[in-house]
Amino acid sequence: MQASGYPSGRVCRRLGTDLANVTVTKYSNQETAVTIGESVRDEDVYIVQSGCGEINDHLMELLIMINACKTASARRITAVLPCFPYARQDKKDKSRAPISAKLVANMLTVAGADHVITMDLHASQIQGFFDCPVDNLYGEPSVLRYIRENVPDWKSAIIVSPDAGGAKRATSIADHLDLDFALIHKERKKANEVSRMVLVGDVAGKVAILVDDMADTCGTLGLAAKTLLDNGAAAVYAIVIHGVLSGKALDVINNSVLTRVVVTNTIPHAEKKKQCPKLDTIDVSAVLAEAIRRTHNGESVSYLFGHATI
Repeated sequence: MQASGYPSGRVCRRLGTDLANVTVTKYSNQETAVTIGESVRDEDVYIVQSGCGEINDHLMELLIMINACKTASARRITAVLPCFPYARQDKKDKSRAPISAKLVANMLTVAGADHVITMDLHASQIQGFFDCPVDNLYGEPSVLRYIRENVPDWKSAIIVSPDAGGAKRATSIADHLDLDFALIHKERKKANEVSRMVLVGDVAGKVAILVDDMADTCGTLGLAAKTLLDNGAAAVYAIVIHGVLSGKALDVINNSVLTRVVVTNTIPHAEKKKQCPKLDTIDVSAVLAEAIRRTHNGESVSYLFGHATI
């Protein structure tokens, strides 16, 4: 079942099934109305929606669809969220700050979700916000395959984390590829605005591969790429799981020294690729489809944590 924020056609083709008939409309006062066009009684329902675009409308639409299926006697309802909304608001980092990721988890559970499938949560502890099972898939196997197949001279490259928070992710990729690792320390004046960057590690003469879980305005990636080139890197690639690409992100990428910015399609970006020739895509629809198939058949999903699905 497809919500309006994420095109699920690729997932359905992988599974060899059709999308359910769902109609989403808005009243003149902007209320969202959902009509499920076929019976879901005693069915195993999967609703695919990503945290992107008009994120609040899409989240509300998902909640209404879950509740509509619940009241229509669906046997089990799984929310498939390739990019989990509000994932960056996962802790109380200052006085009176909300933990919005926990709120979203509560809303999904109360709406009637029995299971959640998502990919690369901004913080793994978000899984603990739920009272139902959560499968947090990883884009790392797909990233490793992309590097091996598409990055020239990758065996002499170096993996770089653009901040201290992503060090674990970057070192894991570096270990799998048997490559060196570097880290950039960044200081922020305010949210989405980096003031200064300091490189820890040697990138001279190497292809630098920046890896991160999310790229929003891309200010960090642009400054990180410049810092790496200033320190002697031969070329700079950026590989990101969730390409939010909001605001002036495309202009930043086009005007940056980045050779290529690679994002997965957890967030649709077909229109943005037309405006930014440096953008490339890693398709993760096969991973989502296989997770759905294994969940439906009662098989283990842990195989997907370390293997890329073709």
